[in-house]
Amino acid sequence: MRLPRIFRTTPFRLTLLFLALFASAASAFLAYIYVATAGEATRRTDQEIMREMRSLTAAYDRAGMDAVNQSLIERAASEKPFLYLLMNGEGKRISGSIEESPVEKFAGAPTWTTFSVTDQDAQGRPFRHPARGLQERLTGGQILFVGADIGEDEAYVFKIVRALWGAGALVIVLGLAGGVLVSRNVTRSMVGLTDVVDAVRNGDLGARAHVRGTKDEFDELAGGVNEMLDRLERSMAGHRHAGDAIAHDLRSPLTRLRARLEVAYLDVEAGKGDPTQALAQALDDTDGVLKTFGAVLSIARLQAAGTAPDPVIFDPAELAADIAELYEPLSEDKGIDFAAEYARDLTVRGNREFLAQALANILDNAVKYTPAGGAIMLRVRRRSSGEIEFSVTDTGPGVPDEDRERVIQRFVRLENSRSEPGAGLGLSLVGAVAEAHGGRLELDEGPGRVGESGPGLRVALILPRPA
Repeated sequence: MRLPRIFRTTPFRLTLLFLALFASAASAFLAYIYVATAGEATRRTDQEIMREMRSLTAAYDRAGMDAVNQSLIERAASEKPFLYLLMNGEGKRISGSIEESPVEKFAGAPTWTTFSVTDQDAQGRPFRHPARGLQERLTGGQILFVGADIGEDEAYVFKIVRALWGAGALVIVLGLAGGVLVSRNVTRSMVGLTDVVDAVRNGDLGARAHVRGTKDEFDELAGGVNEMLDRLERSMAGHRHAGDAIAHDLRSPLTRLRARLEVAYLDVEAGKGDPTQALAQALDDTDGVLKTFGAVLSIARLQAAGTAPDPVIFDPAELAADIAELYEPLSEDKGIDFAAEYARDLTVRGNREFLAQALANILDNAVKYTPAGGAIMLRVRRRSSGEIEFSVTDTGPGVPDEDRERVIQRFVRLENSRSEPGAGLGLSLVGAVAEAHGGRLELDEGPGRVGESGPGLRVALILPRPA
């Protein structure tokens, strides 16, 4: 027979374990209470019996047998809760409130005993109750027994024990009820998470766990699950988008590559073309396709991840100096004046590889579109807001205001760049890198017109202030 689900939950099992531990501790505590209380009652009774015995033996030593006998008669007739018995040396009853001694095989040494006394209640019905007594031999050879009724003491002890057992049972019942209630609440919260997991398992990536707003561990778990699902959904969407983008974005360059190969083939077949040149052109076109593929894949990775992977803390000036060493010779070969300014003691946190690629794309565009005799300035500085800025300023043709947002999109090339090689992905990758690092990309006008060139362009990659 399968138990209901609530009795199979971990909280309910933990409740049972806690109750078992509590019951064990309570039992030990009750045993201690019983032993301590009963022992105290017995000690108190024994002390009272000893005082009564000493009083009677003192009377015997002082006035003899007649004084003790008279005292027993008076005390037995009083309201004192004691039982008396005076016997001769052979154990024959002389006087007292009981007929015979409860002590068996008395050897003469003081002997304690516990026994039962028969009495009658208000309706005349007999009942037995416990008693305790001490028996000693007097100096004249007679035997004296003094006892006391301990029924009230034991009844009091049993009342305390019953009260404690009742309290323990009540706590156990309330604990079970609380365990059921806690288990129901926990199960209700966990069922919501289980439903979300089942929905995601069945392909519904839009399912989300309910956050109750209590800010407890279940809200933290639900928030963590939702954040994980958000990342998973973004990742899956990014992968789908990357596949669609690669299929769409590579169609044009692959079509151009095939067309050029077909034209070259026809020319060579007709005896007009140079096979070596055709192969060289095909290799160049293939390299362009591979470069486009790599750029599209990098953008898709960043957009899918949402944040820059494997971030580290490093000096942005060192990164800029490394990239500048690659592009300064290219600028000199083209007759472009290249300069750089680096602020020191700066730090950024991000993916060094992606940031290097982004800065290389900016400088590549600047070198590509700045005419001979122009100038390029690379700067690394801290803004007044605390943000870190990489900026490249050139004296090239620049980008009109109306095209500055559009030029960051993929495969967008302006009219003045049609003659230059490229696929229009350079600034798109830079924008994706900036977004993945929590920063932004800004395009502004450069230094203005210089001779026949200008107005230039200033591209700034701005990263947030490091924590």
